[in-house]
Amino acid sequence: MNSKGTWWGAALVLAAGIALGGWFVGQGFLEGRQADRHVTVKGFAERIVKADLALWPMRFVATGNDLTQVQEKLRSDAAAVLAFLADAGIPREAVELQSVEVTDLLAQAYRSGPVESRFIVAQTLMVRTDDVDRIIQASQKLDVLVDAGVVLSSEMGPSGSGPFYLFTRLNDLKPEMIAEATRNARAAARQFAEDSGSALGGIRTANQGLFQILPRDDTPGMMESRQVMKTVRVVSTIQYLLQD
Repeated sequence: MNSKGTWWGAALVLAAGIALGGWFVGQGFLEGRQADRHVTVKGFAERIVKADLALWPMRFVATGNDLTQVQEKLRSDAAAVLAFLADAGIPREAVELQSVEVTDLLAQAYRSGPVESRFIVAQTLMVRTDDVDRIIQASQKLDVLVDAGVVLSSEMGPSGSGPFYLFTRLNDLKPEMIAEATRNARAAARQFAEDSGSALGGIRTANQGLFQILPRDDTPGMMESRQVMKTVRVVSTIQYLLQD
C-alpha cells in the first residue's frame, strides 16, 4: 500500500511539473511573440545654415626663361594679391604665404617638344577667416587683380578656382536636431500603432544616424564646400514595441 501511495505521489509531482513547465514554455512563447511585435520608423530633422569659415587658396604662376625675372614677377604678383586682400578688409594675419614651387622644364628627363618658357614658378596664398561675407565680396572683384596683371591659376587641383565655405558648428546643432528627429519618429510610430489597433510601447532599438552637411541647392556638379548656405540633415531609425 505504501509502495502504491508513493507511486501515485511521484506521478502527481511529475504531472504538476510537466504542466508547470508547459505553462512557462507557453508564457515565454507568448512574451516572445509580444516582444517581436514592433514597428521601424525614421525620424527626420533638417536645418539651413550659413558657413562660418572661409578658405581661399589663391595660386598664381609666373613663367619665363630668366629665373631671376620670373621670381621678381612672382613677388610682384604676391604684393598685388596682398594689397587686393587688404583693400577688401581682410587682415594680414588671415593670410598665409605658402612655399614657392619651381619647375625647370629643361631638367625634366621625359619632356618632349620645344620649350617656350623654361621656368614655371608658382605660389599660393591661403586665406583663412571667419568673415565669410568679406570673402564673398572680394571673390566678386577679381577683375581688379586681372587689371593688375595677376591671373589666378586653377592648375594642380582646385587652388585658385574660388573660396571654400565650411560649417564648423555642427556640435551646437546636434542635441536639438536629435531630439526633433526622435519626436518625429515617435509621432510616426504612434500613428502606425493607432492605425493597426495597437498601443505604442517603448523603444526596442535606436540608431541615431549620421549627420550630413549638404549643399542647400542640389544642382549637378555643385560641391557643398562651394556654397555658402548649406543643409544639415540627420535621419534617425528607431524600433518601437507594439502592444495589444
